[in-house]
Amino acid sequence: MFSPFQKILVALDRSDMGQQVFERAVILAQAQQARLMLLHVMSPMDGEAPPMMYPRPDGVYPGIYEEAIKTYARQWEAHEREGLQWLQTLAERATATGVTAEYTQNNGVPGRTICAIANTWGADLIVLGRRGHSGLSEMLLGSVSNYVLHHAPCSVLTIQGKGNVAEPKATESLTTSSH
Repeated sequence: MFSPFQKILVALDRSDMGQQVFERAVILAQAQQARLMLLHVMSPMDGEAPPMMYPRPDGVYPGIYEEAIKTYARQWEAHEREGLQWLQTLAERATATGVTAEYTQNNGVPGRTICAIANTWGADLIVLGRRGHSGLSEMLLGSVSNYVLHHAPCSVLTIQGKGNVAEPKATESLTTSSH
């Protein structure tokens, strides 16, 4: 039986949404007998990264700037290790279900990095979450899923987060009167 998706790239973060994306990707991979590549893109601007420190280089205390840089570097390295351990755990969970899974963690701009890895790895499908930003927040914050939808080298499946579905707007009811 031909399966349209042999190589599925799964773009993840360590949020509840990331867990939903992972679970659905594993189910899809089982059904398609596909391989998974679990991808976590690290960026200093995401909510998972250690907070950036901006001490003044001309501060009152000599060496404080250098110490702040060293502290941030240690925090970033710990963040990288935690990310790799998390990905390894997910890959092991997928493998336990009979799905071949590998993982990678890259630094960069999430949307661009996802598309580049999909291209390099030869993905047939990208699976990622959608947080439900809209309007001004999407314009200001950007949307990884929107970028990927428009720039991916393959098909894209977006998983809508639970609780992110917009409620239908109430409409005025029309009444008819009979004379």
